[in-house]
Amino acid sequence: MGTVPQMVDAAVTGEDAGSGPGAPVPVMPDYGGACLSSVVPALFSALAGEPDVPSWVPAPVRNATQVVLLVLDGLGWEQLQASKGSAPTLASATGGPITSVAPTTTATALTSLTTGVPPAVHGIVGYRLRVDLDPAPVHGPGEVMNVLRWRTGRGDMRRQLPPPQFQPVPPFGGRAVPAVTRSEFASTGFTAAHLTGVRLFGWSVPSALVVGVRRLLAAGETFVYAYYEGLDKVAHEHGLGDHYRQELRAVDRLVADLLEVLPPGAVLAVTSDHGQVEVGNATRLPATALFDMVELFSGEGRFRWIHVRPGSLDDVVAVAREAHGDEAWVRTRDQMVEDGWFGGPLTASVASRLGDVALVAHAPVAFLDPADTGETRLMGRHGSLTSAEMAVPFVAWAPG
Repeated sequence: MGTVPQMVDAAVTGEDAGSGPGAPVPVMPDYGGACLSSVVPALFSALAGEPDVPSWVPAPVRNATQVVLLVLDGLGWEQLQASKGSAPTLASATGGPITSVAPTTTATALTSLTTGVPPAVHGIVGYRLRVDLDPAPVHGPGEVMNVLRWRTGRGDMRRQLPPPQFQPVPPFGGRAVPAVTRSEFASTGFTAAHLTGVRLFGWSVPSALVVGVRRLLAAGETFVYAYYEGLDKVAHEHGLGDHYRQELRAVDRLVADLLEVLPPGAVLAVTSDHGQVEVGNATRLPATALFDMVELFSGEGRFRWIHVRPGSLDDVVAVAREAHGDEAWVRTRDQMVEDGWFGGPLTASVASRLGDVALVAHAPVAFLDPADTGETRLMGRHGSLTSAEMAVPFVAWAPG
């Protein structure tokens, strides 16, 4: 496999003026280039025989007549490089790292992957988003929806916030591609948001994923999308130690099994939505001095949004930088948009889903939301723009 390109290395050197002394610089998504949002359009270009396939696309893809795109949730480039002995098949692939999107969370990254557009366009700009509901709450600034569950404190939101309207960009350019994913995901709101119009083929154990892919290729499908989430689950529960490496061995066997069922001319490509950082017990609430100026929190532990009371923006920024500037990038939403974090300007409706100020951790810490008890015990986390979270593999093999 290749080495981490200069755009990843250079982005983490220097000093960030918006945080404490010596703070690293965020790794910015390479929107329009070697980025997760460009993967599917590049694969379709290769399958169409177009001559201008980007140079960062793995060489085996260029002559493919069929492509399987396997997404291994939670497999960062840096974690793969650190554990290559546990993944000899993955280590043998052609290709290298590309960037994820901002934030590096599954909901945002998978939607950018399937739609081929940055978060600013598709609007799934985080894991927990502020939403406007009818009727509006009697008190308070709104509610927060967990995008993966498509739920707020009121319950399921699929009727009040229909996923294809919340995220209107058609996946895969409107093609009804086959998607081989875990059966239990088929009926979720998030699946409706990022896989609307695809043909779902469910699996319950990894061996069934292999059978499903083999049958689809044998039936003549030119493009097959497949998704496996085991690494991410293990990292969240156990961190990046023995459990993660053992799961990586299992994932490597899954990849090897898929390679064995490829017919002549078919290529297996692998990517991921984000990498991981082991945080363990290094969790904390945002500074107490912020709470009187805050209406609510959203986002997630390594990309925590602060929704500010009117007139308090400058004070919140100052307090947050004083309290957390040594471990997090402190940015206003407007600064992030101007600097290109989300890949373009935000419409008013998309901007309303985000807070006013964000704590984006660059140290191995997480900032808790008192209203969200579901993520307090996660060992491995993601969401931020460190190289460990931002760099993901884009690699491929041809049967040989």
